[in-house]
Amino acid sequence: MQATIEQPIPVGISQCLMGDAVRFNASHKHSPLCTQKLGRLFALKPFCPEVAIGMATPRPAIRLVGEAASPRVLGSKNPNMDLTVPLQHYAEQVSQAHPELCGFILMQKSPSCGMERVKVYRDNGHPADGTGSGAFAARLMARNPLLPVEEEGRLHDPVLCENFVTRVIVYSQWRALQRDGLTSTRLLSFHARHKYLAMAHQQNLYRQLGPLLADLRQTDLYTTAERYFTLLMQCLKTPAKRSGHSNALQHLAGHFKRVLKPQEKQELSQLIHDYRRGTVPLVVPITLLKHHLLNHPDPYLGEQAYLQPHPAELSLRNAI
Repeated sequence: MQATIEQPIPVGISQCLMGDAVRFNASHKHSPLCTQKLGRLFALKPFCPEVAIGMATPRPAIRLVGEAASPRVLGSKNPNMDLTVPLQHYAEQVSQAHPELCGFILMQKSPSCGMERVKVYRDNGHPADGTGSGAFAARLMARNPLLPVEEEGRLHDPVLCENFVTRVIVYSQWRALQRDGLTSTRLLSFHARHKYLAMAHQQNLYRQLGPLLADLRQTDLYTTAERYFTLLMQCLKTPAKRSGHSNALQHLAGHFKRVLKPQEKQELSQLIHDYRRGTVPLVVPITLLKHHLLNHPDPYLGEQAYLQPHPAELSLRNAI
């Protein structure tokens, strides 16, 4: 049940977040959350699209101009300086040269790296309706639609941070399965381990996962596996709510109904109820479930990723 990470997981990151002075004004945006906390789990690989395409440090400021859905990246003072295509091409290069990446952390509000909500301007300099994505970020996400991507600012939200880390680990485990060799047995085992994790996130998508694997002998294994993982990552992309977690917790608790004493059942039920009401964090009912699992071993439950989807020392479930 314990999440064990044999090697740090390779994750891309905007270079300024590492503390490198690569921003347009020769400053940085060092993120201790990324380098110190998440750096214990991730092998952070820095990228600065603007420097990579040949811009100096310091350099003229740039911004998004045009329609929010497909803005151009132009110089703030020199609109004839159009960096849209070079930034997009660099995203293509990163995607091709670094298939090992299992996630990416981007710098918010950046016209190159911003994932969303980046200001867009009209040609006359006034703000446009709506916001957009940085040119590098937009192309990176388009080329890698299943890759977990998040902005550093959003990672300070405990729910979003836990969700991102969980998705990166699942993505890494899927890549490991592919390296080991995809078989029907391994695919079914992967689904069995991640069943309750998916259940906690989106019930409607979770219910579609099992039927996909109902009869692997009648389908092309690789096509089915691709459809399965696409659906799973879509399911996990939406952070689990308290109601979803509570549902998964209740299903897990059901496995102990024949072995727990009445007062133990009541205690577990009360803690799940307290969690759903928001009076205790998720780690509290999870800890009790793991305690009962130690006293009443169950091989199936012992393999569930939901009980420990990431290393316990990160304490990611202590605040959700």
